[in-house]
Amino acid sequence: MDATESTSGGSRKSTYARDHTFNRIPSRPFLWFARSVVFKTPLLKKAVIDLFENIFYDSAKSTWDNMSWRGVPCQKYPTDLWVYQEIIFRNRPDTIIETGTAYGGRALYMASLMDLAGHGRVISVDIRERGARPVHPRITYILGSSTSDEVIEKLSSMLESSEKRMVVLDSDHRKSHVDEELRVYSRLVTVGQYLIVEDSSVNGHPISAQFGEGPYESVESFLRENKGFSVDKSMEKFLLSSNHNGFLLRVQ
Repeated sequence: MDATESTSGGSRKSTYARDHTFNRIPSRPFLWFARSVVFKTPLLKKAVIDLFENIFYDSAKSTWDNMSWRGVPCQKYPTDLWVYQEIIFRNRPDTIIETGTAYGGRALYMASLMDLAGHGRVISVDIRERGARPVHPRITYILGSSTSDEVIEKLSSMLESSEKRMVVLDSDHRKSHVDEELRVYSRLVTVGQYLIVEDSSVNGHPISAQFGEGPYESVESFLRENKGFSVDKSMEKFLLSSNHNGFLLRVQ
């Protein structure tokens, strides 16, 4: 908006100009500093974003741990969920395989989007039961370790007719386990679809600095040896994400 606004009676000073300048002295110094200095200094801008993400994460009881979809706990960042729906409608995967069902909120969310799109199904894998998970005709649950031979064999038989396959990894976040999941599940992703590694933000990227090596470090190792995937940073466009460097697009 310009410094002046047109009205039926002529023009007047805009709210922005009126609120932020008074004889050239900022009336809101923090906002002035943010726009004039922080936003124009990449390191400062990143520090502010990282600080907010830590505040958001540490406020779990009122933020991500207080999220639900249609009454089912979801425990995801709303910014990431928005990106999920964009991917589903743009790429139209036949099947999404997720590891780490938890309460089933994300599986139900993706299945609901597929209802709107009129296409697709979700196969969700978890090592343990957790109460009554949501029942939906597009969701199939598999009980077992995501890296066990039994689960992989069952998945393989279920995917024979799926030409477009997407994967979401969100179970055990220790590096050794994520390494194995990446090795196994990357093979299931088809060209043009995503392999999403959740919670790559832990271990100081930028949250939960004491976690130890996890998804972020697994992705680094994986990409050094696998040229068929590339990090799609555009999927982090809302700045706040639990999956930094975790949106991997299969390119070949």
